[in-house]
Amino acid sequence: MKNYLIIAGVAIFLSSCSKTGFLENKTSALDEAAVFSDSLRTIQFLNAVYGGDNAGGIPGQNSIGFTFNKRRWETHGNNESSTDDAEYQLSGTNRPSVILYNGTVSAANYGTAPAMTDWWNVPYTQIRRCNLLMAKLPTSPLSPAMQSRMKGEAKCLRAWYYIKLLEAYGGVPNVEDNVYDINAVLNLPRAKYADMVAYVLKELDEAAALLPAPGGYDALDYGRVTKGTCLGLKSRMTIYAASPLFNGGANTTDANLAAIVSYPTYSVAHWQAAADAANAVINSGYYSLFVDNTSAGLGFYKLFLTRVNSEMIFGLYRPANKDFEFYYNPPSLGSHYSRPTHNLAVCFPMKNGKAITDATSGFDPANPYADRDPRFRYSLIYNGARYARNDLSQQLVWTFSGTGFDNNFRYVPGSTTGYWGRKMCDSTITNGSSGAGPDRTWPLMRYAEILLNYAEAINETGQTALAYPKLVQLRARAGIDAGTDNLYGMKANMTQAEMRTFIQNERRIELAFEDHRWNDIRRWKIAMTLYNGGPTGYNSVINPIRVGTAGNLTTGVGLTFNYTVEASIRQHTFRPEMYLLPIQDIEIRKMPAMVQNPGW
Repeated sequence: MKNYLIIAGVAIFLSSCSKTGFLENKTSALDEAAVFSDSLRTIQFLNAVYGGDNAGGIPGQNSIGFTFNKRRWETHGNNESSTDDAEYQLSGTNRPSVILYNGTVSAANYGTAPAMTDWWNVPYTQIRRCNLLMAKLPTSPLSPAMQSRMKGEAKCLRAWYYIKLLEAYGGVPNVEDNVYDINAVLNLPRAKYADMVAYVLKELDEAAALLPAPGGYDALDYGRVTKGTCLGLKSRMTIYAASPLFNGGANTTDANLAAIVSYPTYSVAHWQAAADAANAVINSGYYSLFVDNTSAGLGFYKLFLTRVNSEMIFGLYRPANKDFEFYYNPPSLGSHYSRPTHNLAVCFPMKNGKAITDATSGFDPANPYADRDPRFRYSLIYNGARYARNDLSQQLVWTFSGTGFDNNFRYVPGSTTGYWGRKMCDSTITNGSSGAGPDRTWPLMRYAEILLNYAEAINETGQTALAYPKLVQLRARAGIDAGTDNLYGMKANMTQAEMRTFIQNERRIELAFEDHRWNDIRRWKIAMTLYNGGPTGYNSVINPIRVGTAGNLTTGVGLTFNYTVEASIRQHTFRPEMYLLPIQDIEIRKMPAMVQNPGW
């Protein structure tokens, strides 16, 4: 299969994704007969489909979390820094994050950014592993019950990797259950988008029939996929399929190509299918929001630090770690590779739920971080926020220049945005402090996404009123005030268009930095509007300027600032063809039947 896909052999390279669980660290390199004649090695082979291979020692490099991974590219890059939510620390023109936000990606230039080939290579590597495992399970020494369950896991995981391909490319070659010889010469065409969606949904139904419900595994197997995972993935697949990019939204007049990359024509029935799929998760009773409002919105903070919680549908389970502190902490506390933008900051409403642009919201430009949606302070480190130092003491963070402090807490013009990241971090530790960090999970899918999926889909069917209750749940958990009308700051009787805009903003806030924004701005087909020309093409910077010399830097008492907004050097460019990624030229040359995406 060397002429088609980059394929994993039977060598098993297991990542250390749990201290004592099913992804316990083991490494072996064995031939096929040795692996599948032994029950433990067969199970370990499946574990590699979850955990992947730690290329270069990078956790999650080839795992179920490869697109979520904060160290995805070159040990520190991620496509979140190619959106309007975050700025990447580095600016070399051959870096994948920069290639995406500069709009210089092409079918030929993967060679200058080879890390970007993971969008294609990782899914097909793991799909082949799933196929090989299912082919060998019937002759393995495992019990029939274990074989059945593992087949369900493999089908679910294979569907997950196909979803990753469909998000990026539209329809792709479907290898189904085939395990091609490593030296086979193939020339497979891309499947139609509608056929791929139907295939993924069928696979998830078949997997669900073989898998236990959430809670059905023992402690050592916690984190494996379940019936609930299958339901959740059906929700994601259908909401993507219903979206403007894929719901009759192909950027081509070639009817054959249009059918490969999207449904040929728009249908509201796809939105209803997405609403139904989300509702199936909701009605299953398997999941609920993780709520703790002993301090407003505390549950939103704690869920990312809690390995076992009611909200997690699918995750990469890691041992005690500082994965996010490494990536987001201010300079001397971590490595600060990704900095939240002011563009994201202004999306958060006030604690009363009203947008800061609403004249009745109470927003004060001279004190812009007061009385905001509690998710704001659990997502961003801003001027005057409190955070741990390396000695674990809590100290005020100042992002204005001339503090007299070291570079831990300074704003450096041209290289930052005025914010650092806090979401998913433990604010009582730093990457530079002692200790291993919390036992936590990379949240690949959680229940909040399902509520947002339902609200989005049901609104697009014209039943806007039905979106409100799900959004109320999210805003109540966030710690926003209910208000006298119990709408948590939402405008009553929104039109469909108003609700669409509201949901898109709410999704941006709730799911920030969880591997959604890049896909969302593409599937909604709004990236061209966000990025090209004038002020919309820039990520903006908040520049706090201290007023006078009075005030105490240690306590913050008496300090006042003027907050000015300026355009960043990072202007983004997005071309219409970028709504779908190009398939590498080398792959097209190997398989002429596999046509290229529109515009490439």
